[in-house]
Amino acid sequence: MIRASRLTLLAAVGLSLAACSALPKLSLPSLPSLAGAGSNSAPAVPAGPTRASLKPGQWAHEVSDIAPDPRVRFGVLPSGMRYALMKNATPPQQAALRLWFDTGSLMEADDQQGLAHFLEHMAFNGSKNVPEGEMIKILERHGLAFGADTNASTGLDQTIYQLDLPKTDSATVDSSLMLLRETAGELTIAPEAVDRERGVVLSEERTRDSPGYRVAIKSMDFQMEGQLPPKRIPIGKTEVLKTAPAQRIRDYYEAYYRPERAVLVAVGDFDLDAMEAKIKARFGDWTAKGPAGKRPDLGKVAKRGQTVRLIVEPGAPLAVQLSWASTPDGLIETKAVDVRDTLRNLGFAVLNRRMQALSRAADPPFIAGGAFASDQYGAVRMTTLGATAQPGRWREALAALEQEQRRVLQFGVRQDELDREIASLRASLVAAASGEATQRSTALAAGIVGSLTDGETVTSPSQNLTAFDEIVKGLTADQVSAVLKAAFTGQGPLILIPTPSAIEGGEATVLAAYADSGKVAVQAPAGPGVTAWPYASFGSIGKVVEQKDISDLDAVFVRFENGVRLTVKPTKFRDDQVLIKARIANGLLDLPTTSQSPLWSGSAFIEGGLKQISAQDMERVLNGKIWNAGLGIEDDAFTLSGRTRPEDVATELQVLAAFAQEPGWRPEAFTRVKTYYGTIHDQLETTTGGVIGRELSGLLHKGDKRWTFPTRADIASASLDTLKAAVAGPLSSGQIEVVVVGDITVEKAIAAVAETFGALPARSGLTAPATAREVPFPDTSTTPVVLTHKGRADQAQLFMAWRTDDLFSDLQRSRDTSVLAQVMQLRLTDELREKQGATYSPSAGATHSVVFNDWGYLSVSVEVPPEKLDGVMASIRQIAADLRDKPVTEDELDRAKKPRIDQIEKSRVTNEYWLGNLSGAQADPRILDATRSVIAGLERVKAADVQRAARTFLGADRSWTVLVKPEGK
Repeated sequence: MIRASRLTLLAAVGLSLAACSALPKLSLPSLPSLAGAGSNSAPAVPAGPTRASLKPGQWAHEVSDIAPDPRVRFGVLPSGMRYALMKNATPPQQAALRLWFDTGSLMEADDQQGLAHFLEHMAFNGSKNVPEGEMIKILERHGLAFGADTNASTGLDQTIYQLDLPKTDSATVDSSLMLLRETAGELTIAPEAVDRERGVVLSEERTRDSPGYRVAIKSMDFQMEGQLPPKRIPIGKTEVLKTAPAQRIRDYYEAYYRPERAVLVAVGDFDLDAMEAKIKARFGDWTAKGPAGKRPDLGKVAKRGQTVRLIVEPGAPLAVQLSWASTPDGLIETKAVDVRDTLRNLGFAVLNRRMQALSRAADPPFIAGGAFASDQYGAVRMTTLGATAQPGRWREALAALEQEQRRVLQFGVRQDELDREIASLRASLVAAASGEATQRSTALAAGIVGSLTDGETVTSPSQNLTAFDEIVKGLTADQVSAVLKAAFTGQGPLILIPTPSAIEGGEATVLAAYADSGKVAVQAPAGPGVTAWPYASFGSIGKVVEQKDISDLDAVFVRFENGVRLTVKPTKFRDDQVLIKARIANGLLDLPTTSQSPLWSGSAFIEGGLKQISAQDMERVLNGKIWNAGLGIEDDAFTLSGRTRPEDVATELQVLAAFAQEPGWRPEAFTRVKTYYGTIHDQLETTTGGVIGRELSGLLHKGDKRWTFPTRADIASASLDTLKAAVAGPLSSGQIEVVVVGDITVEKAIAAVAETFGALPARSGLTAPATAREVPFPDTSTTPVVLTHKGRADQAQLFMAWRTDDLFSDLQRSRDTSVLAQVMQLRLTDELREKQGATYSPSAGATHSVVFNDWGYLSVSVEVPPEKLDGVMASIRQIAADLRDKPVTEDELDRAKKPRIDQIEKSRVTNEYWLGNLSGAQADPRILDATRSVIAGLERVKAADVQRAARTFLGADRSWTVLVKPEGK
């Protein structure tokens, strides 16, 4: 089972949707497990068992000709509840538990719309053996953080409960299984608890509502005309959420939370026999209550010809989609299905590569585009071409999509295009197979759960690679072309244009434009030019002049003759993974404080390619290798980062060194970014989150232009020269530190860096002025800063901050303050969410700078209706006063510290953690001391220390507040 990213349909054309348990899941097509052999002709539509034919308690692989991953133990209880267990020691002594239900909002009655998701909330609000408010506390005492390790999600066709265990000792496992068993069949769903939770669910509905969200729902309604899914969005109807009696939630619970609809997945560092015995003992007595709920009638795919729909939604980006709808086959994954789907996905990969080239042209017809096909909840199979259009240029985007679709129908794909995509996908499969032994438990659990709704067989990376090689052996462009062309059949084309403003002439204008495009003759796609990689050598190999072991952290510091510093940490956390970061110059310290930073357009740097080769040609000549590049800016360094595998480390370092030495600065890449940002203010000002995200950083730094968001005028007047002036100098002359972490030896890392960064000419490495490390913080005031948004009248947000200090001014005090923030998080959740039902997700956190002097803050963020802002502010100030006036309880202190410590311990067995914590350590050894002592520092925090930190920083006159309100209120 090779699964593509579960991206949303509209995100692929630039309409981003916030992740939420109550959002519709519009998925890109997954490339399933691959088995079978290539043939000399395009495979016919396969026949075989369907998902609907599976019996209760039956696994898909039992009726498939594909063998499952032998590492997974599959089982079923007499009640029909299934379980899948897998022993995995990455990370050691941890586990991922998932309880999946074959039910979602599609199973709701008209007067239950939103109650499937509401029920998910009630799982945390009391059961037969766990009083209301205790479930989260039990988990926190075992080190699970609410949200990070304890979560749930509700979709249209599934509900998932998630526990990520920081330890697999008997107490933690037993408590976790007990709580999942309570969720499965013992929830109390008390009326008074339901009433308290209504405000929380309504807060989530407000928080998630945005232009992109509304476009997604309206798009579903257009594409699934007359079908059930658009009428069963998980968040439901507000009138139902406000008034539905607890009994209607219980009706849904008893009808659909049943053993035969449940699967428990457990992956981690535990004994399989012992875990299986625990599951049987804990869930063996679970029996269904009342009659089983029925499967819904999803409705038939409507018969439609060419149809247009305009969705006018202020704040949404302009986009264009062409879709064809057909009835899905509902087949379980078999070898024949995999052959068809693999060929189809390879065809779409070619088409997407062509569309990417169009978006990179000097005068592109759209900003970004993509093509894909997917089954939507078993109701419809949709093949779509979509693009984010430049403002006012929907005609060009529409014509480009129409003509590319027609081009592929007429001429198919070329063999060289197919071979390229085969090589690209195979490189990913090889890398996955090489890292098979160190796959993370959370990813493995997600893969098993992801297979459940689609009738897929769980297979290993090595199985996937073997099957893929069998399929593509002798594969021809004609075979792939035939399968790709067959995807564009069905009802349609359905032409959808989400737009922030009305189009003159409406749908008739769009139809005419589509007809005009169809009159333009299309030509066969041109073949690629032959291009060689021009950055394989950077001169004489650099010499090492100093090497130092940091033995307690298993790291090595190296300095080359040209001044380049290298930090290497070999690990075995992930086989075949190497992370690389080049830190250059001084980052934000190099930027002026009084002029707008141009780094908002920084993505144009990589998209601009290199001086001797474009980004498009780079991808072609380096095809089959695993590499990437990204430009970032940190407080004290510009960064060039990449992720690769051991055999491609040399290539990755060549790419990063080339960007440091000879970036391409192609204007068309900058134009694309500038065009996208041209309407960004329209999008951001429609939600509280958008406004706070745009304004907060600048306000927190009292207008220092290194942190402010560009104004409309800044964006309109921006040029590539502005970005180049800010970045080119530091990247070409600044000091360089390279950090390499992962599956590599010290010797190989030194050799690869010696041939790239170590071979560059010596650099001056100018030091940033001391004044650059002084950053202002807003003045404390009892009068909030008030911002406004143009969204819903019932949306508002509060952000309150208290200034603290930097990390190194008092390292232990910064740990005390971090624990104080965790305690505030617990109290905010208890008071504002559980007791008042005022908000969905209140948050608190602490920030301590490692670069800027005396700069840090403790903050609280809450979304509430505008009329509740004053009461929430009063509650927050009361919480702060209580923390000043009396020490926290030992239980509360433990629940604040333990999840934080366990999160760090989990992070310490990842390459990402060490890449971040070793960055800058050669220049500032205090970073190493902080890394060494972080867990011990948190463990030694006492109740008195938390109270002392509260008295020091949470004074009644020390706060600073921002409110985001609707316009006119």
